Amino acid sequence: MPGSGTDDERARGHPHEELDDLLFAEGGRQIQTVQRRSYALRKSLVRLRRVVLPMREVVNALMHPDLDIVDGPLLPYYRDVYDHVLRAGEWTESLRDLVASVMETNLSVQANRMNLIMKKVTSWAAIIAVPTAITGFYGQNLPSPGFGHQSGFIVSSAVIVVVSLTLYFAFKRWDWL
Repeated sequence: MPGSGTDDERARGHPHEELDDLLFAEGGRQIQTVQRRSYALRKSLVRLRRVVLPMREVVNALMHPDLDIVDGPLLPYYRDVYDHVLRAGEWTESLRDLVASVMETNLSVQANRMNLIMKKVTSWAAIIAVPTAITGFYGQNLPSPGFGHQSGFIVSSAVIVVVSLTLYFAFKRWDWL
């Protein structure tokens, strides 16, 4: 119902809305907060479910016509309680699904962040591999072209810089860096 709840609750928002906001926030603390709150919500919902589900059977058994425990004038009230118990059970299941969805989304967000980090690390490793490969190849007792001449050093340095910069700009364009 609109306007229900205290002003403090409306100002803070619902716990799942706070989780949604934290889910896409950057930083390790937010990830830990999402995980802790998700598991706490899940644990609370499991406890609630353990209470609600047996209540359905208890109320249903009390209303059974063969037992004559509940007489006619009280029967509508017991039906109302039974209806509330059913709704609470359904709501609990719905909230469990919502918490599971938040937990799965959290894992997906973390996996996406890890993929972005891996792309950056791979890009930098490829850029660093170029000078390592060129200098390592000619460092194995093979004379490099222009060995002993200043032009050889300049050409090999230029090749290293050009290839490294080409990789850098290619990775930048592909949004890997």
